[in-house]
Amino acid sequence: MSEWLDIVDTNDAVIGRAPREVVHSENHLHRSSHIAVFNTRGQVFVQLRSRLKDSNPRLWDTSAAGHVDSGENYLDCAVRELVEELGIIVPPESLNRVGKLLPEQRNGFEFTELFTVCSNQQVVLQEEEIEDGIWVQPEELDRWIAREADAFTDIFRTIWPMVKQTIQ
Repeated sequence: MSEWLDIVDTNDAVIGRAPREVVHSENHLHRSSHIAVFNTRGQVFVQLRSRLKDSNPRLWDTSAAGHVDSGENYLDCAVRELVEELGIIVPPESLNRVGKLLPEQRNGFEFTELFTVCSNQQVVLQEEEIEDGIWVQPEELDRWIAREADAFTDIFRTIWPMVKQTIQ
């Protein structure tokens, strides 16, 4: 069953919808949400994308992320992706919007809303999406990225400084 996404214009207004494969193959502008999950110890969770993913397999990435489904908004997508990918259930009001990326080729032509949330819930990884994950202190993550930048997705390397700025 195909995932349907809204196609948006350069102002992020919906102008149509199409299956995910069409949106990607024709480079239509569309939407995604990325969520950085922190715990009360100040650690952030990063995920290792599954080797089966069609983009960025086996690279470290944001705690949870996904396309905004047709008819859905960024916040509802973020709540849904937390449940689907990590088994974390939070009310929408617990998420903090921390920024937005504009679409360009390197981020798959996606308007991307960035959120943070604090949760100490046990993480349950969605095996089809995530191969592994770890909790890491922000300073340690900075050192890791500096040592092994190619181990992380391009989008995460763009998102992380924006997220980190909100916690300092």
